[in-house]
Amino acid sequence: MKYTFPLLLLVFSLSVSSLKAQEREADEYASYVSSLDGTLETLYAVISGEKGEARAWDLFRYLFHADAKLIPTRKDTEGRDSAKYMSVEEYIESSGRYLVENGFFEKEIHRTTESFGPITHVFSTYESYHSRKDDEPFARGINSIQLLNDGERWWVVNIYWSAESPSLSIPKEYLPGNE
Repeated sequence: MKYTFPLLLLVFSLSVSSLKAQEREADEYASYVSSLDGTLETLYAVISGEKGEARAWDLFRYLFHADAKLIPTRKDTEGRDSAKYMSVEEYIESSGRYLVENGFFEKEIHRTTESFGPITHVFSTYESYHSRKDDEPFARGINSIQLLNDGERWWVVNIYWSAESPSLSIPKEYLPGNE
């Protein structure tokens, strides 16, 4: 019993500290999610960096709704298209090391946006590079990004993407110069 009060006091202090840290983070990051353009620019910037450069994973997490999913398409063992559903943390765990060890820059080259009330859907065509100095991308594709504007900020709800391949070319309407 004599340890109960100090333990409760410690837990309370840590909880208050955690809340204060979350408030500071919200104040620090609020400008990144105040506009659709800012949110999307931050999304691309936060995963991009030269080989060996750490990523700002706390800012990455801040962009996403608590229940958000990142969903790459891929071929299953029988060659059929399938989807892999990941939480934000699962994405960081599965891709974070690769991005840092290999260098990775993803650049938006075209965007189509549709909105209805608080819902916005963006088809964002991207190019991927290993370094900012690279002349040619090693990959291209389309990110289907669903966002929510709750009246205070933008939230990334889901990102569902597919890379271009020899059997799947990006349609002209989703490339630059076709606005």
